[in-house]
Amino acid sequence: MARPKEFDRDAALQAAVNVFCDRGFEGTSTEDLLHAMCISRQSLYDTFGDKRQLYLESLQQYVATSIAEQIRALNSEATVLAGLEAALLAFASKSGKSGTPGCMGIGATCEFGMSDPDVTALIATADKALQASLERRIADGKSSGEISPEVDPRAAAHFIKATFAGIKLAARGGAAVTSLHAIAQMALRSLK
Repeated sequence: MARPKEFDRDAALQAAVNVFCDRGFEGTSTEDLLHAMCISRQSLYDTFGDKRQLYLESLQQYVATSIAEQIRALNSEATVLAGLEAALLAFASKSGKSGTPGCMGIGATCEFGMSDPDVTALIATADKALQASLERRIADGKSSGEISPEVDPRAAAHFIKATFAGIKLAARGGAAVTSLHAIAQMALRSLK
């Protein structure tokens, strides 16, 4: 009779996400994962497969959670600009907290580029969801007169996504939360 698992799978997966966020795929050893996840090597293989499978599951969890948070904040306010501001400022505040892990999505893109089809597919799916939500909200803002009629919703959505990435990179480089908020505010001004 097989022994039941003696660990919380979700907690172990989140621990793996945190390690991969900080160190990337290549920079993370199996020993790093075992230590952070508080599981045995056999439990790792039985539950998650190998390091690559664990990385892909971690990346999927990370991008799904991150994109859902951004979209929720984007849609949390009655007006489009207030929703965009809420999303950007929440992201800046979260990114600027001391001890916050790096961005696994940006890390995966930098580490793999387009060379790994599985990583590329996960990132592309998340990117499409955020792009569509941003485009829709920006188009709504144009219709309501909040956003300049000259703004192209597709290009503006790409710009806001680039702003999210820039905020995360600036935070990783040690930028203060006030600086991250200023970046967010500058992005908002470009839409008016």
